[in-house]
Amino acid sequence: MSEATLDSRGRLTLPKEIRERYGEHYHIVQLHDGIKLIPIEDDPLDALRSEFTDVEKTAEELRRDAREAALDEAGR
Repeated sequence: MSEATLDSRGRLTLPKEIRERYGEHYHIVQLHDGIKLIPIEDDPLDALRSEFTDVEKTAEELRRDAREAALDEAGR
């Protein structure tokens, strides 16, 4: 585990090994007991495309399936 400290201007510098592994841009999420840094890809659309390369359904088919699943879960 690494540590980081805020400087007098409130800036946080992450250790080099963290920056090299996860990049330099993050979303900051406030949790009830702390914060979480979530890396942002340099090109978020490319990251999404690579996550869904094996999906064979169209966006409309995915929406329809999600809608039907939500209705089923709600008890139609």
